[in-house]
Amino acid sequence: MSAMTSKQRMLTALQRGVPDRLPVTTHHVMEYFLKKYMGGMSTQAFFDYFGFDAITWVLPFKADTSKGDYLVRRSGETWEDASVQSDHWRITEEDIPGQQYPTKRYTITTPKGKLTCTLQSNEQTSWLTEYVIKQKSDIDLIAEYAPAPLCDVDEVNRVADEFGERGLVRAHIPCFDVYGQPGCWQDFTCMVGTQEAILYAYDDPAWVHTVLKVLQERKRIFIRSLAGARYDLLELGGGAASTTVISPRMFDEFVAPYDAPLIEEAHRVGQRIVYHTCGGMMPILEQIAAMNPDAMETFTPRDMGADVDLAEAKRRIGDRVCMIGGFDQFHFFVGCTPEQTRAEVRRCFEAAGGGGGYILSPSDHFFDADPALLHAFVDEAHRCVYG
Repeated sequence: MSAMTSKQRMLTALQRGVPDRLPVTTHHVMEYFLKKYMGGMSTQAFFDYFGFDAITWVLPFKADTSKGDYLVRRSGETWEDASVQSDHWRITEEDIPGQQYPTKRYTITTPKGKLTCTLQSNEQTSWLTEYVIKQKSDIDLIAEYAPAPLCDVDEVNRVADEFGERGLVRAHIPCFDVYGQPGCWQDFTCMVGTQEAILYAYDDPAWVHTVLKVLQERKRIFIRSLAGARYDLLELGGGAASTTVISPRMFDEFVAPYDAPLIEEAHRVGQRIVYHTCGGMMPILEQIAAMNPDAMETFTPRDMGADVDLAEAKRRIGDRVCMIGGFDQFHFFVGCTPEQTRAEVRRCFEAAGGGGGYILSPSDHFFDADPALLHAFVDEAHRCVYG
């Protein structure tokens, strides 16, 4: 088989075909890692330096000006930090001094009241210390006034032209403003807290369904705007729907009925979807696959706190979706020998690589890694060829 470009290789796998060799990539490349270990190297320089099959993430928003919406992009930040606002949905932020970590409080002003949330960050990640929904009536403000972002198709296609055959152009379905996750249930957990979301699901399921419908519609509007955008893959889901968080029954009631129609909508406008479940997956493998995504990730192994048996997962759903992930970055990117890292690559290839339809990747992103082990990881993947 002749050599493929990185884009061809990963697209072949996404279509459950057999590429020239095992595709090898990663999820987000964390700025913390690049600063600490790579001297501030850029993301694309990282892919080139180690020989990964590259990914570029781009999520440019556009406002529906016919509705009076407009785009606010904070100077010097990324497209992902942009928000669509209107005269009835204005987002302001203020720094909160005297905290252990850098802290910002966000205020959303509407004609009928205000919503607030507080976000803290360190050099690795961010988290909420105040949730945006504090009383059930808050969802009424969101339903009435929150604008939905649209995709800037021209900008996506400009990036796709520029990136060419280097790899995949990827994004996620937009989260709620300030902080969230791509899936509907997962976004909801970021608006009230995960434990509170589960309690609401038991105590007032009708209200939870109301919230999920509001969030679904906002995401649906964005997805419909994707027609003509040359994305290779769009992410839906999130860890809050894994079986380390909720039960399979809850998945059937509160996750699949809202995310499956979004996947269908994405297919209708020519887009591929990967369903992201960073956590337990084995009890719901078939339930996720039944939503008809093109790919599933992250297949986090037991030694990282999840439950995935990669070979069993391949046997159960490998003929229905492309599988992405499965590699244990906690134990094989630090504190081991290159030979052990190579053996873990081979284990993944033997478990899930048969017949193609598999992209080797760490189980989600990583913060710490020995560069020598990354070299071993990529080099061994390059050696995993299809006969």
